[in-house]
Amino acid sequence: MKHLYIIGIGSGNPEHMTVQAINALNKAQVVFVPSKGEVKTKLADVRKEICSLYIIAPNVRIIDYDVAARDTTGHSYAQSVDAWHGGIASTYEHLLLENVPDDGVAAFLVWGDPSLYDSTIRIVERVKAWGNVAFDYSVIPGITSIQALTASHRIPLNLVGKPVQITTGRRLAESLPGLADNAVVMLDGEQAFAKIDDPDAYIYWGAYVGTPDEILIAGRLEDVCEEIIATRAAARERHGWIMDIYLLRKGRDFEE
Repeated sequence: MKHLYIIGIGSGNPEHMTVQAINALNKAQVVFVPSKGEVKTKLADVRKEICSLYIIAPNVRIIDYDVAARDTTGHSYAQSVDAWHGGIASTYEHLLLENVPDDGVAAFLVWGDPSLYDSTIRIVERVKAWGNVAFDYSVIPGITSIQALTASHRIPLNLVGKPVQITTGRRLAESLPGLADNAVVMLDGEQAFAKIDDPDAYIYWGAYVGTPDEILIAGRLEDVCEEIIATRAAARERHGWIMDIYLLRKGRDFEE
């Protein structure tokens, strides 16, 4: 039976690779690398750099594949994501059928960790449910962008005795003006933080965290909000894409 490794590779620094991830990568005969257009070739380049640094097994094939953009026209968010995942699942099925022998081993390299705001696992489960290709899979955890963010800012994720919320910019905007004691916000293309009017809110923001292009800004939200917006826009213009994350925080340790 074919075997597939879903390997978390961290948030862009090849040194984020764990020993477990390196060992799994070296069991693969085929590594699939997504191509997302010219403006994001650097994402594919990092994956290929990881392969060149850590693969010692001979004759491993690196196969590029395209990921279609999500079509939101005339659909709800859930409907558009479901259709998008279906298209990717079809691509995965063809990759496995056409490039991996019956007893072969393949790998997908997943940005960050496969369990945190990534759908590779659920898409692979969809392929298994279709029943057209016999395979099993293993998941190898990776360093998340949350870990990279807090490490770069040299802060713990939580306040003592307080919960942590992980959400998206879209969900944060829907809950405004509410704000948890600690809210990690991912996938925020609309800068939902700019709509928060709270003098006690503090933000730790980072873009391209863990990479040589890393940018960090921290401070009271009302003091640094405009700086983050301007810095983010300039970085996106310079690189052609942006990958950022931030932690919103209220209160202090040991407060009841």
